[in-house]
Amino acid sequence: MTLNKPSGWLAGTAVGLVIAAGAVGLGASAADRTGAVNTAPARMPLTQGGQVSFADVFARVSPAVVSIEITARAGPHEVALSDGGPGDDPAAPPPSGSGQNSGPGWSFRQIVPGNPDGGEQPKIHAAGSGFFISASGYIVTNNHVVEHADTIRVRAADGKVLKARLIGRDPATDLAVIKVEGGAFPFVSFEESAKPRVGDWVVAIGNPFGLGGTATAGIVSALDRENVAGSSLIDYLQIDAPINKGNSGGPTFNVEGRVVGVNTAIFSPSGGSVGIGFDIPADVAKSISAQLIAYGRVDHGFIGATIQQITPDLAESLGRDDTHGALVAAVAAGGPSERGGLHVGDVVQAVNGHAVTSASDLTRQVAFAHPGDTLRLTVLRDGRQASVDLRAGVRPSQDVLASRESGDGSPESGAAAARAAPPVLGLRLAELTPDARQRFNIGEAAHGVVVTGVASNTDARDKGLREGDVIVKAGDRPATQPSDVRTAVAEASRQNRKDVLLLISRGGRTLFVPVQIKPEAEG
Repeated sequence: MTLNKPSGWLAGTAVGLVIAAGAVGLGASAADRTGAVNTAPARMPLTQGGQVSFADVFARVSPAVVSIEITARAGPHEVALSDGGPGDDPAAPPPSGSGQNSGPGWSFRQIVPGNPDGGEQPKIHAAGSGFFISASGYIVTNNHVVEHADTIRVRAADGKVLKARLIGRDPATDLAVIKVEGGAFPFVSFEESAKPRVGDWVVAIGNPFGLGGTATAGIVSALDRENVAGSSLIDYLQIDAPINKGNSGGPTFNVEGRVVGVNTAIFSPSGGSVGIGFDIPADVAKSISAQLIAYGRVDHGFIGATIQQITPDLAESLGRDDTHGALVAAVAAGGPSERGGLHVGDVVQAVNGHAVTSASDLTRQVAFAHPGDTLRLTVLRDGRQASVDLRAGVRPSQDVLASRESGDGSPESGAAAARAAPPVLGLRLAELTPDARQRFNIGEAAHGVVVTGVASNTDARDKGLREGDVIVKAGDRPATQPSDVRTAVAEASRQNRKDVLLLISRGGRTLFVPVQIKPEAEG
């Protein structure tokens, strides 16, 4: 099963986003506000006969929903890429049962033959959805619908085809704003007064398979779905209203005709709807859209630290009873975290007084801060609570974040390095000599002891440790020689702990790994 973006390259999958901002909140003029198509009083979707009907809702809001058609030039690499891509939070797992995360869906684009002799590249034609958020022509859609477009055309509900221009896009949240010239366009507003609840009726309208003007209905299936479609910045809304290829960027409405989400992804074994769709929530879309209209871009906050989810195993190794918070696994040299005094091993519990429930939660809270903002982090350090004040930096682009995850620098298994010690935790360890650095391709920035072998049938092997990993820290002590790891294991055993916490460096990244202490692991 795969997680697909339903933006609808004409043979591809679709994905949508949710926005909770009203047109007024986006700076609409008085004329814009009076042109809103969803100002009618709230109505339940029931007829007098007691049968469920969404006809009134559709009649009010569908004029504001558009189909988006783009053309682009295809490079050879674009045609060959599959529908998959890395996320920006490698420590965070995909949502339960989700399968793989998906990228922009290049492989689903329909190719129109061009010059067979290799001259001008063939054109790509693709389609998605969007919706007016102002009478003056601003339209919200997904970034992945328009990010590679050479031309953008909008087909309105009345059949008119209009040329559009890109106002701005934000790859980190997969949102974009485009604009057509003119006025008095019908538009919709975002729900601001009440968040959707599980079980609420919703209606999705969009352009599935290029058909346009299509409505589907269902309920809100779940809230706060994390790490959908490769993004750790959004808690997605899950709906069962069928959305398909071409629905990407289209709106999902509540029964009052307000936008509660933007269709962004589907979970499917086949590429078609199986009743599991994901929307970007309204509050995110409202904020991002307003910034794109005002500035043409969005600068997200960044603290320059690698954070890690606290699993039950990690919590036990840290001597904690709960998994709340986010563990700092690395701090970038010269970055905001280092300058502010954040330490590896700190557990971040709150940002500006707002509790941090998970690593993804911390990522989101930081990302939606403005660069330059002061962030007061409440951290647990060596069993005591402390405060760390950081000035947020600018989050790198998605491409830069993804490139940092490429390659792991791990070598093929080889002979043990010099001065190898007896195994501990099923690991053969050696000092990090120049020979060891060369053998295992370990950079000068890494310091610790090198893993030269991992025994089978051990927790270390199950947790993914391998030859060439560098143990930077074992328990609460830096690892400068193999005996430091053995001492840390002995100390953890005396404290009746089941695990010892290792800080591992691999390919320039660091990560905490709790490894079980078992007698058989020593042989």
